[in-house]
Amino acid sequence: MLSIIQAAGWPIWPLLLCSVVALALIIERLYHLRESVVAPASLLDEVISVSRNSLPAADVVNKLAENSVLGRVLATGLRSVIAEPRITEEALRQNLENSGRTAVHSIERYLNTLGTIAAAAPLLGLFGTVVGMIEIFGSQAPTGGTNPQQLAHGISVALYNTAFGLIIAIPSLMFYRYFRGKVDTFQLQMEIAAARLVPHLMRFAVRSAGAAG
Repeated sequence: MLSIIQAAGWPIWPLLLCSVVALALIIERLYHLRESVVAPASLLDEVISVSRNSLPAADVVNKLAENSVLGRVLATGLRSVIAEPRITEEALRQNLENSGRTAVHSIERYLNTLGTIAAAAPLLGLFGTVVGMIEIFGSQAPTGGTNPQQLAHGISVALYNTAFGLIIAIPSLMFYRYFRGKVDTFQLQMEIAAARLVPHLMRFAVRSAGAAG
C-alpha cells in the first residue's frame, strides 16, 4: 500500500484524506440513521395509548423526547397542549411542523459533506491525472530523448490518482443516495405521525377550553 501511495505521488494525499472522512461519515450515519434511533415503528401507537384518557406527566414526556428523533417531535405536541390548554389546531400543527423541521435537519447532518466528497473525489483524481501528464511531457528532453524513470512516474501518478478518485467517489455517492432515501422516508413517517397526533391531542385542548369557559 505504501508503495502505491509513493507511486501515486503527492496528489494522492487529498484523496486519502477524503477517503478517511467519507468512511467516518458513512459509519456515523449508518449508526445514527437506524429506525430505532430515528422513528421506532410502534412509538406513535404507544403515545396514543398512554395518553388515551389523560395527558401524561412531565417526566413521561421527557422520557419520550429522549427516546428518538420522532419522540422529540411527539413530545413537542404534548408539551404544547400541556402548556396551553386553549391552543388552536393551527398553532399545534405549527409547533409540530417547526419541531419536524429541526428533526429533519438533525438527521441530514453530514450528508452534504458526504455528497461533496462524492462530487470532488473524481475532480481530485483528474487533478492528479493532469499532474501526471505534466510529468510525462516533462520527461521529453529538448533533444528528443526521453527520461524513462520520469515517464514511468508520470504514468503512475496519472493512473493511480484516477483510480483512487473513482474508488472514493462511487461508494460515497451510493451511500449518499442511500442516506438521502432514508431521510426522506423518516421525514414522511414523522409527517404522518404528526398528522395522526394532532386530532388526538385536540380532544384535550377542546375539553380544557370548554371546562375553562
